Amino acid sequence: MEESTIVSRRWEDLDTDILVKIFQCLDIYQLTSGIAHVCSSWRKACYDPLLWKTLDLSVMMSDFIKIRLEPYVYVDAHSDKKLTRLLKTSLSLSQGNIHTLIFHFNLHVNDEQLTYTAERCPRLQRLVMPAWNRIKNTEICKAFRIWKDLESLTMPSIANPPCIMEGIANNCKNFSELKVMGPFDNSFAATIIKYLPKIRVLSLRCSILLKDALISILDNLQNLEVLNISHCLLIEIPPHPSPRKVMRELDQSIVEKASRLREFMTCMKDSCIMCQHTRNDEGLMRWYKYEEGLWKADEVSSLSL
Repeated sequence: MEESTIVSRRWEDLDTDILVKIFQCLDIYQLTSGIAHVCSSWRKACYDPLLWKTLDLSVMMSDFIKIRLEPYVYVDAHSDKKLTRLLKTSLSLSQGNIHTLIFHFNLHVNDEQLTYTAERCPRLQRLVMPAWNRIKNTEICKAFRIWKDLESLTMPSIANPPCIMEGIANNCKNFSELKVMGPFDNSFAATIIKYLPKIRVLSLRCSILLKDALISILDNLQNLEVLNISHCLLIEIPPHPSPRKVMRELDQSIVEKASRLREFMTCMKDSCIMCQHTRNDEGLMRWYKYEEGLWKADEVSSLSL
């Protein structure tokens, strides 16, 4: 009886397509840990564009403490170096093929890191922004001049919305959807109406929302198709000296104005956990108190992570 011969293949002999399939199961830390240096075939696979359509850094947060002076946070130097190293490795491997870039809202990126990233992601279409504290408005606007293909933005609360909206309006001609993770007042509504009148999708979920601001966008954003105000703390401010009040249901006038939309998403139920969270946090969501990843959710499927 002849002895059977077992033929084994080495890892480096695997087809590139198979290696890419395997590498797609790795997270960003594993993908940038040095596997590209194992051998030439692994290195080739690490450069495959399929691995870099999305750069997801939502698993990474800064080690920081709040301070009283600008930029109001102090980020540990080791945390900064870790982010810089990760950006350099991943952006080198991606070779400009990133279309979606996701930061954690508690990742405090600085000017140099943002500029470095923007220059190496010229084809970016979707951006989930990090905390803004350490980024100058000039650097944000410079990034938007590079991201001409940007279509979607998720942004945390910022101090100067007009600068951001004007930068998008002047450079991102295909921009169509916006998610705001922060207070939405009359000034913010006026800014969007002025600079982004053709926006089609807007999500304000889990934010403090003024009734007048809501009416304003319903009246003036004629191209708006989808509006999400689920779990918002909707505030009505009556004439002085009457105090402001939290609305427990929508006025019929608002419902009628929203009837022209393809989708109008709302939730103001006392039994809803997310509505309870928003009320307990007075419309300024403290996402760090809740399960990790809860901030990524959105009733609008194209904005959910």
